[in-house]
Amino acid sequence: MKISIKNMVCNRCISAVQAIFDELEIEISNIELGEVETKNEISDKVLQNLNSKLKSTGFEILEDSSKKQIEKIKNLIIQKISEEDITEEFILTEFLSSVLNKDYSAISKLFSQNENVTLEQYFILQKIEKVKELLLYKEFNLTEISLKLGYKSVQHLSNQFKKITGFSPTQFLNSKEKRIALDKV
Repeated sequence: MKISIKNMVCNRCISAVQAIFDELEIEISNIELGEVETKNEISDKVLQNLNSKLKSTGFEILEDSSKKQIEKIKNLIIQKISEEDITEEFILTEFLSSVLNKDYSAISKLFSQNENVTLEQYFILQKIEKVKELLLYKEFNLTEISLKLGYKSVQHLSNQFKKITGFSPTQFLNSKEKRIALDKV
């Protein structure tokens, strides 16, 4: 049985969801971002209990097919950005169309109608959160960060960062501003 789960955005989320399934003694055959496959069917009562436990930790079972699709899109974007290997040639439309095997205009329309933000805007917001994370770790300079995330230049990254956050990257580091949880972007 496949179960789509909202807000699974990182490996720690996978561990947290795994722990809930283990606690409820539900055997899993596969788990990945946004989806868990169980070895056996689950009764409605157990499914309700599972959803209640998931909700108490910030997750939720998705039943609506469009919501499942949106969650999959979000997870693909978050995963791509987390790899820190986006080239200047990366094209979001081609990436999503090829992975989802769907026309980009349909993907984009579904996302925009349900999320009140375009896919491109969501992608940029996620990249900016990744920039914040990398800045705070101080492992890479702005040039390295811009290369890892597919920016054409440090100036492009800085301009986009300031437009979204209201701060330059340096001002952000010196401020008390915090990062936004990826599932809240």
